[in-house]
Amino acid sequence: MDVLLVDPLVPEALAWLQDRYQVVYQPELADDPAQLRQAIAEAKAIVLPPHVIVSQDLLEQAPKLMMVARMQISSDNTDLEACSRRGVRVLQARSATVRSNAEYLLYGLLMLYRRGMVSALLGRKLGQVRMGRELAGSTVGLLGLAPVAHTLAPMLRSLGVRVLGYDPAVHHAAELWDKLGVEPVPINELLERSDAITLQMVYASRFKGWINERVLNHCKHGQLWVGVSRSALFDQEALALALCDGRIDACLLDGANPQFAAVGSPLHGIPNLHLTPRLGSHTREAKLRASWYLARRIHETLSPDEARRDAANSDFSALDSTGFPESGDPQAATPSQWAALASLDRD
Repeated sequence: MDVLLVDPLVPEALAWLQDRYQVVYQPELADDPAQLRQAIAEAKAIVLPPHVIVSQDLLEQAPKLMMVARMQISSDNTDLEACSRRGVRVLQARSATVRSNAEYLLYGLLMLYRRGMVSALLGRKLGQVRMGRELAGSTVGLLGLAPVAHTLAPMLRSLGVRVLGYDPAVHHAAELWDKLGVEPVPINELLERSDAITLQMVYASRFKGWINERVLNHCKHGQLWVGVSRSALFDQEALALALCDGRIDACLLDGANPQFAAVGSPLHGIPNLHLTPRLGSHTREAKLRASWYLARRIHETLSPDEARRDAANSDFSALDSTGFPESGDPQAATPSQWAALASLDRD
């Protein structure tokens, strides 16, 4: 066995990989650590879902392993030092979900601004439906300048939104702010001026609980929050208080830790906190981009010479890109076109 898939690739990318390597797909191993340790013994590359931990112990069961790959981004599920010592390449499809997460944030803003539409769909009459607001003319603060924000900012500006931004890792004089058309402001001012906040900060352990009572005290009353960052950024008690006293009117977070609002958490049962299970990256296009990206990188790792020869005969940049073709039409980059590219490369 060359490649062990515990997290599936799209059929086109899987077929392309199977033409070159012995590929075994066993998704049940994700929840069976003992069987995973046995199966990994012969694998040269493995594709894992986010919740499977790669530890020193697991690596010791995989003497032939050259690569650990994941479809989604996560920062705490892999012992990077142990992989480095073993010479195991660690790969995540980082760019594949940028656009899908940006669209999730935009959708979340529109949904919270117009929550009456959900009520109407549930059968309530006009008099029972909450009055909505228009996104145009409002001010949205980008908390974090991760790549998702680079895609979201022009979306918001095209809708007539005033866009502010803050990132503790990006200097206020950096050229990137002007390039994105975002006004850099201090964190306090970001919260005081913004009608809504989108959260896409890159998480690091030093930022655990960083969004605390001191920060949330600056919220503009009735503020809306939508986020795709790690829920560990929040101090749970501070967020619960802000949701209950009117500072935050509603908060929508994607991919929060299962314990974030579980029984015993101060956030448990708060009705204006809405959590979704990683829907930001759950699109066909993101899955296609991630699958092809990992397939090509696996090929480069297991057969570098052959991969270089393939690269000279086929341009796979469209498969790795988060952008659209020059036509600007998002429907122009279709799954069938990607399949055709793979077929040409295989021939």
